[in-house]
Amino acid sequence: MGTFQLAVDITSPPSEVFAFIAEPRNMPRWYDAVDHVAQTTAGPHSIGARYDVTRSLPGGQVHNDVEITEHEPTSLVTLESRAGPTPFRYRYELQPNGPGTHLTLDGRISSAGLPGPIARVDALATQLFKRGMKQNLSELRRIIESA
Repeated sequence: MGTFQLAVDITSPPSEVFAFIAEPRNMPRWYDAVDHVAQTTAGPHSIGARYDVTRSLPGGQVHNDVEITEHEPTSLVTLESRAGPTPFRYRYELQPNGPGTHLTLDGRISSAGLPGPIARVDALATQLFKRGMKQNLSELRRIIESA
């Protein structure tokens, strides 16, 4: 399983950034590979809430069962896949940065479930996912700052 870290500065306060990223159903708006997210448990979007995340990956559409495993309003949210291909854990930490937010993503992902040779090369898959997440964070910043 590969790990990576990315950071982005957003000119909106942590409360606004957190409200957007802590709601997994917003993912299709900023996360390129995510087609649809549906909550599969009742209740608020906090620890233990689970979602069916439909993603487009090389080889076709896949589903992951994703759970919020950490949820500290305005400062931290972690999403972990519990079932499905390409197991992942995305931990988003938010810190005030003047009037804005410094957002750090600690990612952990596996190529398990991908078709072909890339499924056996975690280092290459990690770099591909990191590049994609960098683009996703840029889109996240654009959406939040334009709101």
